[in-house]
Amino acid sequence: MNKAADVFPHTGMASRFVAQLTQCRKLNLQVLEGGKNHVLIELPYDPQLVGYPNTGVIHGGVITTLVDTASGGAVVCSIFEQFGELEISPTLDLRIDYMKPAEPFKPVYGYAQCYKLSSSVAFTRAIAYQDSIEDPIAHAVGSFMRISPEMVGEDFRQALMGESSHE
Repeated sequence: MNKAADVFPHTGMASRFVAQLTQCRKLNLQVLEGGKNHVLIELPYDPQLVGYPNTGVIHGGVITTLVDTASGGAVVCSIFEQFGELEISPTLDLRIDYMKPAEPFKPVYGYAQCYKLSSSVAFTRAIAYQDSIEDPIAHAVGSFMRISPEMVGEDFRQALMGESSHE
């Protein structure tokens, strides 16, 4: 039995979710964990993502994308874990507090947890960090609209479930 799959049972699904998003492919985001209600994503450092050339600091919009994607992935995992279905869950609101700039030349990690599912909204909290989650670059809370599983396109469903012939 695969212990990693037991601890992080939705890593594959979360990875396939991220791979469906063009901006995530361009940023080279990599899912490290997909748990029952959380996702951990790595954003590798790339000089093309620098917002301030004199400092080498990654642009804040890239950090926002990392946090939003991790949060959305956590929602996908949480809904699937609880209901065994996929839903489309666009971002309703995402509030980010930036605490410090990311250090140049180092990857940034985005950890997000879906901590509450209501009938129409999923609620998340997330942290972007580098060396320690205890020393965040940014903290975020978000809400995501829950849209019926019937609204998920068949190609998207197959891609997330790993059934697509295009993998």
